Amino acid sequence: MIPQWQKGIVKRVEQATDNTRRYWIELPETPVFDFKPGQFVTLDLPIHEQRNKRWRSYSIASSPDGGNVIELVIVYLEGGLGTTYFFNEVKEGSELVLRGPQGVFTLPENIEHDLYMICTGTGIAPFRSMVNHIKKHNLQHHHIHLIFGTRTKADLLYEDELKALEAVLPNFKYHPVLSREKIEGYEHGYVHSVYEQLCASKPDAHFMLCGWKMMVDEAKRRLLEMGYDKKSIHLELYG
Repeated sequence: MIPQWQKGIVKRVEQATDNTRRYWIELPETPVFDFKPGQFVTLDLPIHEQRNKRWRSYSIASSPDGGNVIELVIVYLEGGLGTTYFFNEVKEGSELVLRGPQGVFTLPENIEHDLYMICTGTGIAPFRSMVNHIKKHNLQHHHIHLIFGTRTKADLLYEDELKALEAVLPNFKYHPVLSREKIEGYEHGYVHSVYEQLCASKPDAHFMLCGWKMMVDEAKRRLLEMGYDKKSIHLELYG
């Protein structure tokens, strides 16, 4: 069943990078907003006369905590009606119309194989939700590799948090990858070389890909060429 539209109130806005902001949104009509890590909400923004052309979907970056405040992380896209509205008009106290949660890009019921989370940009959002959920509930898991690609170190989202999680969550490895900078301690290039090296011996694995279509399509193609079954590859496309 499709969730009903409801009111959201922006409680906080924080500039995360030069072109990315974090938004905390309270859902006053829902005392407990229950969702699965990896799901998204859809917003109805006043940017077009046709309703379905006003809808924009964003993955929830926070993990379920029994409350009714969720976090979204949104990158400004030049010429994009939705992000232009967000960056110019949405402030603390702004009211939004949204529905959710929706989506099936979620953790496996049982994490029975090594898990590779591969993302670029704000594609980190569902994985941040998942990893925090795994830690919070002490879920059984094998090795988890979070491979996060950006242009520069300044573009990395949740950098300190993910490094802290790496230090305390067993078998969790964070792999930041920079395409435009060479910095000691960071991979240089693109996400593809990292998972190809890690999976050179073709371990049993489950892959989750999230980000811009070009990266996701390329990663899926390479993983299939490596011999992985398409059933082990799950996608969430942005744009």
